Amino acid sequence: MRIGLISDTHIPEVEYALPDRVMEVFQGVDLILHAGDIYALNVLDDLEGIAPVLAALGDDDYAGVGKRVKKRHILELEGQVLWLQHISPLFVAPEGKENETPPESGPNASRPDIIISGHEHRTMVERSGGVLYINSGSPTLLNYKKGLGTVGILELSAGKADVEIIRL
Repeated sequence: MRIGLISDTHIPEVEYALPDRVMEVFQGVDLILHAGDIYALNVLDDLEGIAPVLAALGDDDYAGVGKRVKKRHILELEGQVLWLQHISPLFVAPEGKENETPPESGPNASRPDIIISGHEHRTMVERSGGVLYINSGSPTLLNYKKGLGTVGILELSAGKADVEIIRL
């Protein structure tokens, strides 16, 4: 399964629309995961022209922006559990307090194999404690600098995950 990863688009605050290169890179993906700070829902509509889209609610997004957008999506794909959320549990807040992921309970509770997040506007692919953490950066505001940034492609097969961060 081929999954497009995107986060922190900040449309129309930073740019009026997604860069055309995003659409080119995502051609042929089976699913697109947006890790929050969407701002305008038309971004998700544009991406849905390529593949189904799920999105995490960003800290700058408004609640109730549709069923595609949740605080956290928990997905089981190719035998792996993925969490899609805006802020990574590895993120250390400016005041030095780690942003911890709350324990899961209930019928959908699963320890993740992969956590996909955004928020930091920087790329990260890191394995810690048996979990693969992925942040694809931002296509419009990478490292908080306006201009073409990055997106990611996650290739999943039974028990295997390969990640590529693509500079636009």
